[in-house]
Formats: sequence, C-alpha cells, structure tokens
Amino acid sequence: MAQAIGVDIGGTGIKAGIVDLEHGTLSSDRVRVPTPKGASPDDVLTAVKEVLDTLGVAESTLPLGVAFPAIVKYGKTLSAANVSPDWIGFEAEAFFEKGLGREIHFVNDADAAGVAEARHGAARDARGLTIVATLGTGIGSAFLYNGVLVPNTELGHLLYDGTSVEDASIEKWTAYSAMEREQLSWEEWSARLQVFFAHVEFLFSPDLFVVGGGVSKHPEKFLPLLDLNTPIVAAVHRNSAGIIGAASLAAD
Repeated sequence: MAQAIGVDIGGTGIKAGIVDLEHGTLSSDRVRVPTPKGASPDDVLTAVKEVLDTLGVAESTLPLGVAFPAIVKYGKTLSAANVSPDWIGFEAEAFFEKGLGREIHFVNDADAAGVAEARHGAARDARGLTIVATLGTGIGSAFLYNGVLVPNTELGHLLYDGTSVEDASIEKWTAYSAMEREQLSWEEWSARLQVFFAHVEFLFSPDLFVVGGGVSKHPEKFLPLLDLNTPIVAAVHRNSAGIIGAASLAAD
C-alpha cells in the first residue's frame, strides 16, 4: 500500500496522519497538538516534531508533505495568516528540511485541501474549473482545472467595502468565524455567502464549487439557501483534507 505523511499547520492546531494514497484516507490515527502561541517558526517546528514522534514516523522514509496557512512560492512563505509575521518572506521549506533532517513538500493549506477533494473527494473526475473554498477563521481557496492545481489563490482577500468590516478583506465579513463572532443565524450568514460566491462566480465562471472547513459538516444548514448557477457541494474530507492533500503532493 502506497503511503505518505501529511502535516496540516493551522492557526489553532497542528494535525498529522499517515495517508493511504490509493484511497485518499487516513491509515493511522489523526494526531493533533495546539499551535504554539505566537506561532513562531522555531516553536512550530518543535510542535511538528512532536506530532511526527507521536505518529511514530520521525525516522520514516515515507514522503512528507506540510500544509501551511500562507502563500507559498518555491518553498518560501510570502504571507502569514493567524501565525507570526516572521513567516513573511521566510524560507520555510528549507527551514523544515534542515530541522527535520529530510526532504519535505511545503504547500498552502487551502491548496492541499483542494488537491484532496480533486483526487479523492467531492471534485473527483470534475471537468473544467473547480473552486474549493475553505470556510473557517478566514476563507481559503484552491483552483483546480481538470484536476490540476493552480496554486496560491486568495479569494478571501477580495476587497469588500461593507460598513461592518474591520479591513477590506471579504473574509472578515463572510468567514465562518463571522457567524460565530456576530451570532448570526444560518440565514443571515448564508446571505453573506451569497454575496461572496456570486461575485466569484461572475469573475471566474467555474464548473463546480466545493465548500470545505469545519462548516462542511452542516451543508443542509446553508447550501440550499444559496442561489447560484454553479453546482455547489460540501467537501468530503473536512478537517483531514489538508493532511491528505499535503501527503498526496509530497508523493508526486
């Protein structure tokens, strides 16, 4: 059985697992530790070592992929979402490879989730343009054209000039965290999602939307309230998508 290791670094937790590459499922327990406060590079590296030790793969030769909440170009992180600003312009892949003593594949977390859904989930065998949107603390996005990843899209940072937004990024108004923070009903929050998805639909004319993140556990609460020309479905892999996608890309 072909396997690889995936690590998904988030603003609140760092998760890891061993992935069955044929079926796109976890072949181990999913282990998790809290993301260290401040999420500096050194502290995050220590936490990643901890999850790999817990999995029993610290010395493994299996391919290792790491998903991270930032724009990632040629191994360098160019942004920082809910982690230390020290990651901006940081040679992250080289830092992890040195710290772990092995090769890794470093990728944006939403892109990893998109790959998981395209290869083993809701967008498997989808033709044309699939846009995966992960709704959580912010909004992550992944573009896949006939299953091929177009990396580093940041749809959560589309500008929005609503009066209730702290800055101009639409994710401040539309992410799942906004519903929790403002105690919105599903109907009120879905009206905001409608603005977001209708705008993205107009800009890119996708063939399929896939909604991921923790909220994908409750698709019946909001998907029927959206009025779009594009089919929109819930992600299959939910909170394991980053692990599965990172491992899949590492195996490539």
